[in-house]
Amino acid sequence: MTESAELPPAPEQARAVFGERFSDAVRYAELLADAGVQRGLIGPREVPRLWERHILNCAVLSEVVPEGVTVCDVGSGAGLPGIPLALVRPDLKITLLEPLLRRTTFLTEVVELLGLDHVTVVRGRAEEVLGKLTPVHVVTARAVAPLDRLAAWGVPLLRPYGEMLALKGDTAEEELQSAATALSKLGAVDTSVLHVGEGVVEPLSTVVRVEVGESPGGVRFAAKRAKAARASRTRRRR
Repeated sequence: MTESAELPPAPEQARAVFGERFSDAVRYAELLADAGVQRGLIGPREVPRLWERHILNCAVLSEVVPEGVTVCDVGSGAGLPGIPLALVRPDLKITLLEPLLRRTTFLTEVVELLGLDHVTVVRGRAEEVLGKLTPVHVVTARAVAPLDRLAAWGVPLLRPYGEMLALKGDTAEEELQSAATALSKLGAVDTSVLHVGEGVVEPLSTVVRVEVGESPGGVRFAAKRAKAARASRTRRRR
């Protein structure tokens, strides 16, 4: 039986960050602390630090996401960072991409309960939806894998001159250096490490930004994407 842990009250910073969607952010936190724990999406030990370490930590990603763009949250899990980002930024069109059924079921329930009309839940792996999902301006992710592997999944989903924003920890700089060759092969033209959330979270959230050129994913993925798109068009004509 899962041990219970008490969800602390929302900090004052949450009111400022979420504004008129503050009550929805509280409901989301409650869902994570209850159904999220019961279904194994969040560990019970994370409940006392849900606000600072998870929800607010993800919400401040909004500081570096351009206005009015399309976003794909790769490996969305329990909706982090996608759901907090959606609550803060109604101007975005967000896809939550997640391969596991129990997680997509939870995400669908959250999206419907909170009335997030600008959010779509898609079940699948990044490599499976290549050519099926419309390429996006921004791919987001949160520490689901080492940067080189994460980029191999996320970068091919970008449209030309898009960017991947990955929430990382203290080793962000080292990961970026280690992944430099892989990122170059994937079509990256610029990379940087950003720190966001001043006055909201401590320590600040660390974001690795990977900007791509005209061929996201490199030549190999361009061919794969074109092949998948042709196959999708053929299926629609049948």
